[in-house]
Amino acid sequence: MAKRVLYVEDDTEIGSWVKADLERRGYEVDWLTSGEGAPERIKEADLAILDVMLPGLDGFTVGQRLKREAPGVPVLMLSARTSVEDKLQGLQFADDYLVKPFHPEELAARVEVLLRRHPPAEEKTLRAGHIEVNPESQTVTDTRSGEEIVLTAKQRQILLYLLRNANRILTKEQIYESVWGEPYLEGDKTLMVHIRYLREKIELDPSQPLLIETIRGLGYRVKL
Repeated sequence: MAKRVLYVEDDTEIGSWVKADLERRGYEVDWLTSGEGAPERIKEADLAILDVMLPGLDGFTVGQRLKREAPGVPVLMLSARTSVEDKLQGLQFADDYLVKPFHPEELAARVEVLLRRHPPAEEKTLRAGHIEVNPESQTVTDTRSGEEIVLTAKQRQILLYLLRNANRILTKEQIYESVWGEPYLEGDKTLMVHIRYLREKIELDPSQPLLIETIRGLGYRVKL
């Protein structure tokens, strides 16, 4: 399975070529142009790359929040700041610090080293009611019959995201932007349609869902 990189960079020119280069090397890249939403996305990532100079919260603050959310996920800071003080500030929480401008080969090498040094923990099987999901094989099983429930890729991603955030109310925006990787447009029915079809496959009674709750006016929740 491809390693997932959470990349936070507001410079669209730099962001575009870094994202393209990492994807060419086989990584999945979730690129954000600000730190907003990063603490929620870090749980889906194997590594985070953060620029220091960001709109709103700076990269140091965002990085510290990411480490609190996911202590085992390595963080690589990028910055045009070359002072020893800035590097020391970053390395108080980050796992590496790379000064701009940098060569893509050096960035890729540092990413590889960090991933080898911090192998992702094996994710445990996720369960809710009669549903069991193996995150590694991406299989969904009905524990009553032992039969696999065949889901589409998007349905699996939605279910995994809900289970990984069990007992939390997730907004439509959070779910959509995590699964589709693009901004949610108010009024878009895409997520609602996918959840309806997902419920038809996993709920005992789709008209009265027990696994995926609708929290009216807010979003959805899987309650364990």
